[in-house]
Amino acid sequence: MTDIQKTISPVDDSVYVERTRATAQQIDATLSKAAAAQADWKRLSISERADYCSRFTDAFVAKRNPIAEEISWQMGRPISAAPGEVRGLEERARHMIALADTALADIAVDEKSGFTRFIRREPLGVVLTVAPWNYPYLTAVNSIIPALMAGNTVVLKHSAQTPLCAERFLHCFREAGLPEGVFQILHM
Repeated sequence: MTDIQKTISPVDDSVYVERTRATAQQIDATLSKAAAAQADWKRLSISERADYCSRFTDAFVAKRNPIAEEISWQMGRPISAAPGEVRGLEERARHMIALADTALADIAVDEKSGFTRFIRREPLGVVLTVAPWNYPYLTAVNSIIPALMAGNTVVLKHSAQTPLCAERFLHCFREAGLPEGVFQILHM
């Protein structure tokens, strides 16, 4: 038996989206794929990762109108306010991409004779982002872009009320040419 996740639109109480929930095996496979992809992803320079994230942002902004409509149908935001979510994601993503070189640079510490000492931020591995329905793009981008820029891979689990938001992230990262397994989604 398949477990189905249904999104009921607050616009007209209709079933707007149905998605199959991930099984335990699919979850394990997704996490394994993310861990394997991270080995190569972390070796890319910050500049190379920035190129992917910038192309993602460009792809996302190019889809602003259908994204705004989907937000309205999924979570009931007035269509006049929905474009603000797209603008906000673009502003935040571009800002975090621009800050990455400085934010991830080595930090010098007090000198000690005979030693070279510094603090280096290293990628941690796989980052799980659990995103809410109320600001579905703005909250998710706050962890996704910094995690990717730092050399981590990301698995996104979005609210059952806004599953198309996760799918939009995935499609835009694919359009940006992001390597397989670096960004994935799960419906749960």
